[in-house]
Amino acid sequence: MDVPPSFMSLLSSFQSGCRIVVVGASGGIGNAFVRSLASDSNTSQVFAFSRSSQHFDNESVTSGSIDISNEESIARCAAVATQDGPLDLVIIATGLLWDGDDLQPEKSMRELQHQNLYRAFEINAAGPAMVAKHFLPHLSKGRKSVFAALSARVGSIGDNRLGGWYAYRASKAALNMLLKTLSIEHARLWPKSIIVGLHPGTVDTGLSEPYTQRTPAEKLFTPEMAAGYLIRVIDRVQPVDSGNVIAWDGVLVEN
Repeated sequence: MDVPPSFMSLLSSFQSGCRIVVVGASGGIGNAFVRSLASDSNTSQVFAFSRSSQHFDNESVTSGSIDISNEESIARCAAVATQDGPLDLVIIATGLLWDGDDLQPEKSMRELQHQNLYRAFEINAAGPAMVAKHFLPHLSKGRKSVFAALSARVGSIGDNRLGGWYAYRASKAALNMLLKTLSIEHARLWPKSIIVGLHPGTVDTGLSEPYTQRTPAEKLFTPEMAAGYLIRVIDRVQPVDSGNVIAWDGVLVEN
């Protein structure tokens, strides 16, 4: 007998009662992740962490504030999320591309600034690495668990044919290497666990807003669409995929 679509879980490859963390819950994609996963039949609890704590009208969501540039803040959030048991899914939905006039994607090397490179690496690479340090030891053992971070196709070295966007490209490439390295170590004790980067495509959020004017409508996703595509990728990934960056359509992103 077929299961009605309304009762089908988006996380069908996970065991029931999933305990989930979303870091970056105030952003467009992060917020969509929380709302979609919190309403899933296979979810028992979602911890929604962001710099400014958000309110979600769902009793399965626990909100809290986190500063991914502060390791003590990350450690506190890890302690809160894991006090009642291990985690099945951790998603990092943070990222920095631009910040007003002070930080813009570079068009040439003449625009490179030390402080902007530092900020991009801090948010896009170092922050997720520190989240991994404190959350990976608390993933479930003996069953599927996933640690996923939003990456970007522009972080691919082999796919870089246009140049520019130095800080963003380099910091996302660093993130991809960190995820690959983490996956090798983590697999030694968590063989059923998976660590992946996720490329969401071009999404209509504050991060990409100034750079979507020429994006065809069919290639510009809403946050809800992007989160839906990426949850489907998360549900389908297997341990053999660990260490890779996977796009919203399930295609591997070139290193």
